[in-house]
Amino acid sequence: MRASEQDGTYPRPLLRREGWHSLDGVWEFGYDDAGAGERDAWFSEQATEAPGAFDREITVPFPPEAPASGIGETAAHPVVWYRRRIPHEVLAVSGGERALVHFGAVDHRAKVWLDGRLVAEHVGGQTPFTADVTDALRPGAAEHVLVVRAEDDPADLAQPRGKQDWQDRPHAVWYERTTGIWQTVWTETVAGPHITDLAWIPDPARGVEAEITLASVPAAPVSVEIVLSHDGEVLAESTSAVRTPRSRVDLVVPALRNGIDREDLLWSPERPTLIDARVTVRDAATSEVLDTVDSYVGLRGAAVGRGAFLLNDRPYYVRSVLNQGYRPDTLIANSGTAELRREVELIKAMGFNAVRIHQKAEDPRFLYWADRLGLLVWGETGAAYEYGTEAVELLTREWLDMVRRDRSHPSIVTWVPVNESWGCSDIANDPAQRAYTVALANLTRALDPTRPVMSNEGWEHTDSDIMGVHDYSSDPELLTRRYGDAAGFEALLASPGPAGRTLSLDARQTERYRAGEAPLMVTEFGGLSVGAEEDEFSYTRTSSDTQYAALLGDIFGVLHTSPIVAGFCYTQFMDTAQETNGLLYTDGSPKLPLETIRRIVTGTEPAPEEKPEAPVLAE
Repeated sequence: MRASEQDGTYPRPLLRREGWHSLDGVWEFGYDDAGAGERDAWFSEQATEAPGAFDREITVPFPPEAPASGIGETAAHPVVWYRRRIPHEVLAVSGGERALVHFGAVDHRAKVWLDGRLVAEHVGGQTPFTADVTDALRPGAAEHVLVVRAEDDPADLAQPRGKQDWQDRPHAVWYERTTGIWQTVWTETVAGPHITDLAWIPDPARGVEAEITLASVPAAPVSVEIVLSHDGEVLAESTSAVRTPRSRVDLVVPALRNGIDREDLLWSPERPTLIDARVTVRDAATSEVLDTVDSYVGLRGAAVGRGAFLLNDRPYYVRSVLNQGYRPDTLIANSGTAELRREVELIKAMGFNAVRIHQKAEDPRFLYWADRLGLLVWGETGAAYEYGTEAVELLTREWLDMVRRDRSHPSIVTWVPVNESWGCSDIANDPAQRAYTVALANLTRALDPTRPVMSNEGWEHTDSDIMGVHDYSSDPELLTRRYGDAAGFEALLASPGPAGRTLSLDARQTERYRAGEAPLMVTEFGGLSVGAEEDEFSYTRTSSDTQYAALLGDIFGVLHTSPIVAGFCYTQFMDTAQETNGLLYTDGSPKLPLETIRRIVTGTEPAPEEKPEAPVLAE
């Protein structure tokens, strides 16, 4: 395949190569309920037929619990195996090239073999990894056998799982579990000294810093060329001699010096300008091209201050919606880039300018469309549900990998490593758990000092750049008393909080809010359903479309008129499993006319030419 930027099919949008091959599709599959170890019958070169081992077929990248996988088995199976036969020409290498197999995400512990040889191990169900299979390729083989073992213990509450239920059946706000492969698997053939990671650190007043990571120390010096362009015009270029696996390059963009011209290059939801970037690695002695990757940069600033969220150093009111990222047929996975694009388009059509991806690391192609179409994103991770050494180690490692994966997306403007004290439920009384959330916030800032960070979203803040409050009251008068003026919120700060949880655990956090350094946002509210059944979950039930629309308008209206609230996040985008809090039904149809939803969300009447058309989510 060719790496097409316009259709967003390439699985890693910020580091694209022209040649790649998708391994999605039908694989052999089997459950290993005996809990056996890594038996030769599953993966050895001599036992590739493995009688009885692979007795099913599965459609990758859909987890076996999802109907789209062709299996749809939701019972717990802690160990699963996959096998795929790959034609030799897909992995063929020559002249020092390397054959790579990339995995977008495998939940939770993965081991990978090629032709009977172990080529990769990975822990973390939301983060990508790569297997270099070059040295395992069986000489003279017409095809190669790729085997994956995934282990995912549903009873392990130290394991980050997000909204995946640890009980036998989904309950309340938790959904079906996910086991094994749930994002795209693909192959590439690359040169030895190829780029493995590429990060962009924007400075809207000056340019951008590039951070390039090579696969290894170059055997001989290489040169790294970077060209930034927009609409065919070169904005900046640089060539550097590189002798180490990691290098940083500062690119000054002269056009940014003119404050008027700068506006044309800045990224925002209203004007999502992206700067094209190409990075080329050459042999320094011969100028031979060793690797070429395409990427893009969004020049924008994200910060807080003056009692507001600041986008490009200007106050920006955040209208966000919570998106669980679970879909009826594919669960935590998705049906492809077209579906992800439609979700972004529909969120914008509903009047929101931001989305909070809740308790998961979403497919990078969703972030690609948020970058390209203009939608702010709050980046979050799946939580563990107990506190301890193992939980801290697992979540910290996975979170740092997620920040590294996504930090160059301009759409991401806030990091959320902890939500509602999940995984640290005794934080109010345990200094170790408070230290944990502060450490996560500071580790995030160390990796990425360019965005606001939440130490604990919703309540019990320890060191957050935004005072986020979760408040599911559906009484407009009560909401007005809490958020109608500064005195009302001061009373709330001194109380047990809307959910019986203190909002701030540190006096410094409270003072940062009072000084305008940590703006107030109501980062979860609403949760209204219409006509919900008794076995469905909802924060507030309404009995008719008329009652639903009136109450929705009233609670949004309180926040729109508040002089102290800098933004909000409504729960939620779509009904998900038994949770019926969505503005859309599970089939993607809106519960109210889209124009009505947009008017309520924005608090304004759209101009005739701005009246939205609803993208169709299900084909």
